[in-house]
Amino acid sequence: MRALSYDFTKAKVLILGQDPYPNPDHANGLAFSVSPTISKLPASLRNIYKELESDLGVAAPLHGDLTSWAEQGVVLLNRTLTCRTGESNSHLRVGWEIFTEACVKALASAGAIGILWGAGAKKASRFFQPERLVMSAHPSPLSAYRGFFGSKPFSKTNSALREARREAIDWALQ
Repeated sequence: MRALSYDFTKAKVLILGQDPYPNPDHANGLAFSVSPTISKLPASLRNIYKELESDLGVAAPLHGDLTSWAEQGVVLLNRTLTCRTGESNSHLRVGWEIFTEACVKALASAGAIGILWGAGAKKASRFFQPERLVMSAHPSPLSAYRGFFGSKPFSKTNSALREARREAIDWALQ
């Protein structure tokens, strides 16, 4: 629920994920983010960093804490907010989608840019105007080579923000 602790009225971007990391040491309430103390980053996050470097030339940090993105108005939300330890998608149909869909609708209505990664996230595309939508395959090792790598989500998002006369996101993580 940490993704919802930031001011929605200042949200500029929504990155919509699937569900929390199934390792309880990894999940920290922000989709794709892990605590700065985690040294072995999850594969999806490593792939996000690879694309960030390819897209913007931003070097991958040594940590996986995406808090600075959230502080700039990037909502890092998962479609499902819980899962059983070690079991991805284990709470897929327990009702979280009703709640998170309401969040997505509110963010889209307020003009946020939607970054939708993966088939589950793409279901939310209907809430966004085409010029405020960036979609690709999920960054997981199973699908990153099927359209995530080379999708340039960070530069596309900043272009869309500038078109909307909003400040771009500084995607560099120190």
